[in-house]
Amino acid sequence: MTHNALQTNLTSWISADAHSDFSIQNLPFGIYGDKTIPHRACSAIGDYIIDLSVLNEHGYFSALSISQDVFNQSTLNDFISLGKQTTSALRHRLSDLLSSTNNELQPNTAIFDLVFKKQSDVCMLLPVKIGDYTDFFSSIDHATNTGTMFRDPANALLPNWKHIPVGYHGRASSICVSGHSFHRPKGQMKPLDATVPVFGPTNQLDIELETAFIIGKSTKMGEAISTSNADDYIFGMVLFNDWSARDIQAWEYVPLGPFLGKNFASTTSPWIVTLDALEPFRTKGYTQEPSVLPYLAYSGDKNIDINLEVHLITENGDDNLVSTSNYKYMYWTMQQQLAHHTVNGCNINVGDMMASGTISGPKKEEYGSFLELTWKGTQPMTLKDGTERKFVNDNDTIILKGYCKKDGIRVGFGECKATLLPAL
Repeated sequence: MTHNALQTNLTSWISADAHSDFSIQNLPFGIYGDKTIPHRACSAIGDYIIDLSVLNEHGYFSALSISQDVFNQSTLNDFISLGKQTTSALRHRLSDLLSSTNNELQPNTAIFDLVFKKQSDVCMLLPVKIGDYTDFFSSIDHATNTGTMFRDPANALLPNWKHIPVGYHGRASSICVSGHSFHRPKGQMKPLDATVPVFGPTNQLDIELETAFIIGKSTKMGEAISTSNADDYIFGMVLFNDWSARDIQAWEYVPLGPFLGKNFASTTSPWIVTLDALEPFRTKGYTQEPSVLPYLAYSGDKNIDINLEVHLITENGDDNLVSTSNYKYMYWTMQQQLAHHTVNGCNINVGDMMASGTISGPKKEEYGSFLELTWKGTQPMTLKDGTERKFVNDNDTIILKGYCKKDGIRVGFGECKATLLPAL
């Protein structure tokens, strides 16, 4: 058994609730700050963050020969650039230190309080500098639902959809870390009963339940990545909410696709869960018919069984679970997305983010957007307080959650949270 495999019998001397996303089998990576430290690399277990800089400074990673400066950056880009051999070895060493059979870091050590800090006492920051951001459109249930709404249901999927992982280049500058808020965006819309467009705040502010993967290895222009070696270039995954203004999007998207309807805000979770931690939860995906072109073909189980949830928190604090989906419903895999993205020689860089597109399952309760959940606003959802939602209201907070669970082990992502404020 390699150190990357799921070890169900591995326990830690740091207690973690059975419902915690941050078991010893997870050990994700992020960037934190607090009242005295502006930014440092960290991991997580239970209710704690783990300061990796302090551990390295005191020699706990000495065998890895990592420069201290790598852990004191405002992003993980330099750390990720060390390569998977090094970052996986560090995660393995961290697992050893936290194991119940290891006493190197027990609470009586002098640096315990410097290493372990309550997550509630720190602020999680954007984990990477995102040079480029790509958003895909890879859930067949989502694509079928939207195609049925806006086109002939018999031809819901466009002719290219089962042949290529459709995607577009999005805006990286407006991707924010969990916990932020933003104002309802404005733009041009053309109501159905209008002959000319109008300008104002969107009336159809929507969510998109997504994940994203972080590039961990750069390429040069002209290089292409195959489906068989794509995992070498994927450092890990985050939760992602690609907020959308549906009425602005509907007016602008022909002929070049999303623009102001998408670029005003996106939300990412702060913890990057490594592919090593997710490997035990691989599962089979949809059968792809017709057969894909050779550069998109792959073997093995490439989907991942990640339970996904969407919570709507009203202004009065009511928590409404409005959707439950799963990443295993993806039609196009991450490996296919990356192979297609680079087949023309497009170069990628460490820290680039590539989002899945809305993840919907075959059942209504598994739809990943309000557009689908309320069927374009014609079937409003009723919340606990008796109010209805067609789309997101001002002062609503949306929280995405995601976790894998198997053999009593839970590996999760934490929260991906943002609040919609009234238009300025």
